[in-house]
Amino acid sequence: MARPIYFDCDTGIDDALALVHLMASPEITLAGIGTVSGNIDAATAAVNTLDLLAMGGLHDVPVAVGAMDPLTRAYSGGVPHIHGRNGVGNVELPHTDTRPVDESAADMLVRLAHEYEGELDVVAIGPLTNLALALAQDPSIAGKVHEVIIMGGAALVPGNLSPVGEANIWNDPEAAQAVVEAPWQVVLVPLDVTLENVFEESDRLALAASDSPLNQALADILDLYFGFYVAEYGRRLCALHDPLATAIAVGQIKATRAPNVPVEVDHTEGPGRGQTICDLRGQRNGPKDVPGAHVRVVLETDQPLGPVLLQRVLDFND
Repeated sequence: MARPIYFDCDTGIDDALALVHLMASPEITLAGIGTVSGNIDAATAAVNTLDLLAMGGLHDVPVAVGAMDPLTRAYSGGVPHIHGRNGVGNVELPHTDTRPVDESAADMLVRLAHEYEGELDVVAIGPLTNLALALAQDPSIAGKVHEVIIMGGAALVPGNLSPVGEANIWNDPEAAQAVVEAPWQVVLVPLDVTLENVFEESDRLALAASDSPLNQALADILDLYFGFYVAEYGRRLCALHDPLATAIAVGQIKATRAPNVPVEVDHTEGPGRGQTICDLRGQRNGPKDVPGAHVRVVLETDQPLGPVLLQRVLDFND
């Protein structure tokens, strides 16, 4: 039976690829989607999400607009040099008439946690504001959600928005701290592993050569993103940040080194703001769970994601 997922996203470029991956995955069903401000503002993220769903033939997945601002400050704007002015690489997608539902993302998450008690997985690939708001509204959901899979953080590698801060965590570290300290099982998919999984130019061109309008749109959307990563990798490709979280969530990729360890988020105003402090002491001889810890930090996976992701997306749309 397909597992229900609440998907929380700030639909930029790799979010779009992650969304299509979930759409293509028979292991899960999209019970609901909430958007948050990050790569783009939450309202535009909802438009992008609904347009992509419609292109994939999924017209009945409810999409809720979530938090426009982080918990303690105003949204500072997106990253147009990475994700484009509209979040999807400046590509104009065909617009659907479907509108967001009349509930907030936090309300949706609370409702779904009760509706699918013990079954619902939460996959969050943007700032964690909506999850923190849902926990503040109803702390009991921490005992009702099965698992929370988060793309975020940097355990043993530098950050990408500050020397120590990964973007999703850095954008709302107060929310991230609330999420990692809540008593639910978290799987943290940090830069340590996402930067090791890439989508090559040959993969993008395979999407472009497809007969599927959705695949062709993904190829166009990825073009700007590939250009951004030349400075990091020396060639045109992109890191698979968000799709790695969805691949772990659906079970296509297995975490082979992922100990449960204490995790704190620095939400001070100093240079460490946004850092995920993962206590990995005592792990030299192999992964070892720390008693009482409930954040599983993924440090290694069983296989490269790129070929697996490409094949699933092509199979879904061709």
